[in-house]
Amino acid sequence: QVQLVESGGGLVQPGGSLRLSCTTSGIIFRINVMGWYRQAQGKERELVAVITSGGSPDYADSVKDRFTISRDNAKNTVYLQMHSLKPEDTAVYYCNAWVTTTLGTTNNYWGQGTQVTVSS
Repeated sequence: QVQLVESGGGLVQPGGSLRLSCTTSGIIFRINVMGWYRQAQGKERELVAVITSGGSPDYADSVKDRFTISRDNAKNTVYLQMHSLKPEDTAVYYCNAWVTTTLGTTNNYWGQGTQVTVSS
């Protein structure tokens, strides 16, 4: 019905940058809030950043001033630009979206996750 596909993860040195992308496809009428979450090994999944359909962002304190979330509504895509990466940013990053489908339902969807590893 609705699929979220992430890309852009990888290995980066401390202080480096990466940009994650997540494209939503399927029976979409409207994409509402989109966001990025992460889960480090042995820890619970946590919110990184969210953005409303109007473009208003919100961030976890741990990533403020280092990460920027944005979206391209025409492409049904959300981005996460990450700068000044730290080893503690290492995690699997998941895209999330609240989608109103053409069937008239509103559901929450997750991507499959992309690994980000920050290490020298």
